Parts: sequence; C-alpha cells; structure tokens
Amino acid sequence: MATRFSAAVLPLLLGFLLLQGAPSRAADTDTVVIGRPLSGRQRLVSKRGKFALGFFQPAESSQNWYLGIWYNQISKHTTVWVANRDAPVSDPASAQLSISSDGNMVLLHGDRAKSPALWSTGVAGIAPSSSTVGVLLDTGNLVLADASNTSVVLWQSFDHFGDTWLPGGRLGRNKRTGEVTRLFAWKGYDDPAPGVFALELDPNGTSQYLLNWNGSMEYWTSGNWTGDGFTGVPELKAYSSSPMSMYKFGYVDGKDESYFFYDVKDEAVVTRFLVDVTGQIKFLTWVESAGAWILFWTQPKAQCDVYALCGAFAACVENELPSCRCLRGFRERRPLAWLQGNHAEGCVRDTALQQCARGGGVQGATREAKNDDGFYAMPNLRLPSDAQGVVAAASAHDCELACLGDCFCTAYSHNGSCWLWHGGLINLQDTSSTATGGNSGTIMVRLAASELTSPGRTKTVIIALVAVAAAVAAVTVAVLVSAFVLRRRRVKAQRRVVEGSLMALTYRDMQSVTNNFSDKLGGGSFGSVFKGSLPDATATLVAVKKLEGVRQGEKQFRAEVSTIGTIQHVNLIRLLGFCSEGTRRLLVYEHMPNGSLDRHLFGSSSSPGHGVLSWETRYQIALGIARGLDYLHDKCRDCIIHCDIKPENILLDDAFAVKVADFGLAKLMGRDISRVLTTMRGTVGYLAPEWITGTAITAKADVFSYGMLLFEIVSGRRNVEQRPDGTVDFFPSTAASRLLDGDVKSTVDRRLDGHADIGEVERACKVACWCVQDEEGARPSMGTVVQALEGLVDVTMPPVPRMLKVLGDPANYVKFFSGLPST
Repeated sequence: MATRFSAAVLPLLLGFLLLQGAPSRAADTDTVVIGRPLSGRQRLVSKRGKFALGFFQPAESSQNWYLGIWYNQISKHTTVWVANRDAPVSDPASAQLSISSDGNMVLLHGDRAKSPALWSTGVAGIAPSSSTVGVLLDTGNLVLADASNTSVVLWQSFDHFGDTWLPGGRLGRNKRTGEVTRLFAWKGYDDPAPGVFALELDPNGTSQYLLNWNGSMEYWTSGNWTGDGFTGVPELKAYSSSPMSMYKFGYVDGKDESYFFYDVKDEAVVTRFLVDVTGQIKFLTWVESAGAWILFWTQPKAQCDVYALCGAFAACVENELPSCRCLRGFRERRPLAWLQGNHAEGCVRDTALQQCARGGGVQGATREAKNDDGFYAMPNLRLPSDAQGVVAAASAHDCELACLGDCFCTAYSHNGSCWLWHGGLINLQDTSSTATGGNSGTIMVRLAASELTSPGRTKTVIIALVAVAAAVAAVTVAVLVSAFVLRRRRVKAQRRVVEGSLMALTYRDMQSVTNNFSDKLGGGSFGSVFKGSLPDATATLVAVKKLEGVRQGEKQFRAEVSTIGTIQHVNLIRLLGFCSEGTRRLLVYEHMPNGSLDRHLFGSSSSPGHGVLSWETRYQIALGIARGLDYLHDKCRDCIIHCDIKPENILLDDAFAVKVADFGLAKLMGRDISRVLTTMRGTVGYLAPEWITGTAITAKADVFSYGMLLFEIVSGRRNVEQRPDGTVDFFPSTAASRLLDGDVKSTVDRRLDGHADIGEVERACKVACWCVQDEEGARPSMGTVVQALEGLVDVTMPPVPRMLKVLGDPANYVKFFSGLPST
C-alpha cells in the first residue's frame, strides 16, 4: 500500500535516514592514546571546546595539509600552532598522529612501517614501561603527559612556539642550556614554514625582546623590563588603564630560566599575540560582532622599519597599499604572494645584464660596448647598509666605471665617497615624504640598456610618478593624523586608537574640531557634514558627519566602525576617527578639496573651481567609482552594499581622483533603510526597483544606482528634469533610445562641444543600460563593469529595460513615483 508524506515530514525523515546510513562518529576527545591515533578529518577538542587540533589547509588554493591547533569557537579559522611546519602532507587520510612505541607523539605519513616520522615530540629517556598520552588543553597547549597522571608533563607545545604566543605561555630563555624560545613568522600567508622574521628574548641576557631578520639583523627592541613595563613600549605595562588593561604582563628572572608571560583577566576574551608575515608583532582581539580580529597594538609601528620587508630590488613606501614597489626594470618574483601581502621574496630583473650574460664578470674589466648596461637614478631612498667603499673613485664618473667593471655590482652611489652594492638591494625605502634621517640619498641602479631606451618606458615612468605622488599624499595624511593622536594622548583626553590610526574622540573634541559645527559642507541620507581641522601643527582639514537615526548600541557601533576603518582603497574615502557618546554618533573623514561630483556635473561653470569636467576626467571618474564598488562588493571580507550611490556621495580630491563616500553607513544604520532613502531629495532617481517593491537587497542594487549615475556623468545633467510645461524629462530613456539609433554623440554634455571619445561614450552608455536592467540577474557585477570600461571585455548591445520604456512617458514617471513619500 502506498504511503503519502506531507511536505513538512519528508525533510525530517530524509535527515533521519541519512543519519542512520552515515557511519557514526565518535564524540570529540581531547586525548590521543596508544592504539587510537588521529587521522583524516578527526580532531582533538579541548574539554571546554576552546581549541581544536587536526589537519588543515592554510589556504583554499593550497594542496598541502598540516597538523595544527586553532580556535574552535570563533567563525574565522585561525591557526595558533603547527606541528609539521616544514613537512606538509598531501593527504590527511594517509597521515596519523599517534603515540609511538618509545612513548613520543609522532606524525606519520604513507607507509608508516617504513617512512620516518614527519614530526615528533622527541623526548629522550622515556621509560619503556611508561604509558603516555597526548592531551589538548583549554589554553591551546598540546602536552605529552604520563597516562596515569597527566599533570606530569614530559613535553608541551608552549615550549615550541610557532608564530603565536597564547596567554599562559612562557617566552624566554633557559639559563642552563642557553635555549631560547622564539616566535617565528610564517613564510607566507599560505605557507606555515618558518619565515625570516622572529621574536625572542635577548640571548645576551638582558630583559628585552628583539625582533630580527634571518637570525642576524635586529630591527626592533622593546627596551629592558623595568618591573612595570618596557622602556621602549610604555603602553605595555604590568597593570594599565589603557586598552591593554584586560591583560596582565609579567617577567620572571629565576635561577634556571628567565621568561615573560601574560594572562587575560576575562576568560571570555579571545586574544593572540603573533609575529606576522609582514615582520611586525601584533596584538589582536576577536570581536564576534564584527566577525574579525581587531588590531589595537603593533610594533614596529612604521611598516617600513621592518628590515628587508620588500625583499631584493624593491622599495618600501610607508602608508601605501601595497607597501612595496619593485624598482624600475624589475618585476615581482612571486606575483600571487605579492598580491597577498607577502613581499619577502622581492623582485627579479625583466632583462638580464648584458655584460654579465657574456661573461664580463672580471673585476676591473673595461666596458666592451656603449649600450651594454646603464644606470637609472632613484632619488630620495634610504640606502642599503651593506655597501662597499671604493676609495679610488674620486668622481661620480669614476664610481660608475668601478661598478661597470664589476659584473656583480648592481648599484652605486656617490656623495663625495663612492659606494658599491653587490647582489640584491634590500631594505630600500622611499623617503620622499618622510623624515627618516641618516642614510638617505640617490642610488644608481644598474639596468640592461634595453630597459633604459625602450619607448614603452614613458608610460612606466608616468605611472611611477603618479604612484610616488599618491604615496606622498597618503604619508602626509598619516603623519598628521598620528601627530594628532599623540597630542591627544599627552593631554590625557578620553579617546583611544582603535585600529591603526583610527581615533576615538569625545563630543567635546568634535565641537572643537568643527568650531561648534559652524561650517556646514552639506547633507545626505544619513546626516549633515561639517568642515573641521585637527589641532595639529598643520591644521589638517577633515569632514565630520553627524549621523542621524543610528539605532545601534555603543559597543556594536564601535565594532562596526573599527571594521570599516580597516578598509582601504584608493577610490574609497578614508575614515580617520569617530565619536560615540550616548545617542551621538559622528564620523571623521579626510577632507576632499574638490567636493562632491554633483557640484561639478550640475553646478554653474562660472563658479570658481567648477569648470566643465572634460570627457577624459569624467571617464576616469566613472572607472574609479566602479573600482571602489568592486572592492566593496567582492574584495572585502564581507560584501558591503553601499545602498546610496549618487553624485553627492562621490568626492573628488585636488587632482579629481575619485573617493566613494558613505560606504559602510548602510552597515551602521541597518539594512532597513528604504524609508530613509526614499525620503531624501535626489535619491529616488537612483533606487533599484527592488528597493520600492520590498525585495531583499543585494549588491546588484548598487549596480543599478551606478548605471543611473553613469548616465548623469555622460550627460552632465540630472536624469530627471522638469520641462517648462510641467512635464518630466527622464534622460535614461532618451539615452537608451539614442544608443539603439546609433546616435550616442547627442547624449554627451553639450558643454563639451563634441570633445569626447565616441567609442568610450558608446561603451559607457551600453554599460549604463546593462546596469539598470529590470532583473538583478541581468545586471553585471561591478568587477565586470570595471573590465568593460577598461576595454578588456566586449560590451554587447543591451536590451532596453522595460522600466526605461515605461518611464520614458512623462505621465508614467509622475504616476510611478507619486506614491513615494514627498521631500
């Protein structure tokens, strides 16, 4: 007899059957014992579930597996210790962690009877009759202990750190053996092998920490311990009223060992101290509401103070992303690692040195041909410290000949004395806008002749100059903001640094910065904006936004702001600080001297500074906006939907470079903001249909708004204008019709007098039409928009959206929007 199931019962039954048919999995345990190894997807979990141990892959693209420990109760996989850092396995199913016959914990792979252990605790002298176990503790410490009494620890991972120092661990020195425990950075974000950066207690016996490169070059020290803190790190104290107050630091100088320790006063706080791939030590705390690790302390504070951060033949640029730049004539050795922020392997030559290629490496050899090799001058660089002096070279010309005569010479500098460099140039820093002092000057980098004479190099030089200019601007802003923070600390105001240079300020600070909110720059969907200046030596200009309608509590607001503050992109406005007191919520941004895009598109051309934007500038503005939105949608950890793309939220710096503003405010205000958006003047014309119909909002709502904005950039007029007879002119409908008729030239702003690249105009109109399609699925992603505007992909003729056809009738436009709230 057939049996019928309701739709509600069927899923439950299927789930029950799947559970019955699946192999049962033993409950997680914290212990590995003889005869019960750990393999495949199995794992150990500490008693209270805080940490887990098992096999993992450091990146999605990685083919390697490692045995490691990670936090078990947070949403982001974060590894704190790795056993087989230098010996990955290809298949965790064929690997196992077990207790060997000699009582040690071992990691075996493949044919376990023949293959040597990939990793072992390596404890000598364990009695043959002893029974041992491996136990994962709630501190994150893996111990090898006596099975009958696990308090008797024979080995522990806390004595063999990876890149992370957990609370309760001891980082120090054994006075009897001289052994020093070190934190070794990962080699790369996808490679846990020990890298070149390490932190250790001074092996010479002082009570200070040293950061070193390659075990030889010390580039940062904490200063000695005073009993209350480090002389070089006043913010790290045994007891502090700063954000570090949740931690207790201490130093023990005993007969057999010296070590530092730290503990967390609140066990609910999840924290880690690590040596990052970048060569900086970082203190981070997990903020669940933000779903991210929040950085509140790092050393050295200046990224470029890390020795050899950029590897060979690359220069470090402070406060710029990426922080490293290959020298002219060189390219990234590992492009993928470079994109991930790991620059340690540096750059390689595009073209080999010709004289060396012919074997002209004899010291003192004469130059065989005029165009063999040449030199490119790079001024304003911190010079490498490993130079060799040449006393005989009395002039710059003699110094050049001395370098040319030595095949292994890669660069020279002459400043009264002649200095030569051999091999890779490391530890270079662009000092054009920083006061590094000391060893800074011009270095002459040796290149093949073709690298100096190629006609295609002009564009490279221009790009390099633009990059340097951008670096100067970025560093200047960062230095001024840092000066402001330091000044505020000295006067003991109630504020603190939350993330990098992000400042937490009081409302009284905001009144002072803005002269009691006397100079209003404008307003938008989320509040009013006021001009201000920071109380530093140069009175850095800022824009302060007073948010309206924020419903979040202070703790959640701070978490969200700290997350947004870490987002940096050349086409996104930079958040400098915030205020959160009671119901008052304010944000501090960098000031954009050319204001918002609407002033230049729709303002009077006779107004000072409001000349007609050229087509070239408009196209670059459109491209910059697209790049900024692409970053928000697809390059951030979480997709950020702007929700209010319009000319008023597009700001322009002094060179008319684009800065998308108010990104992340939708995240602060909450997603239910359609009522706010639809009541704001000028915003209705940018809303995607799903805002009005009540459908769930996705990133494609921003794509629609971008398309409407792109129409305005092309035409130089509002999409919606009232005719003299009182009817409404809806320009996007007109533009779509002219595109189909092949008459895109007539869509261009008349004030340009026809001076526009018609190919680019057609491409822009096609992209705009695709962006405003009725169905979300028909709209492109912002990444595709970027590629289309760059000319990397062909753009086919789009269908005219039904909405544009309907709204092309002025009567329909009025009827369609008559039900929305009036302004």
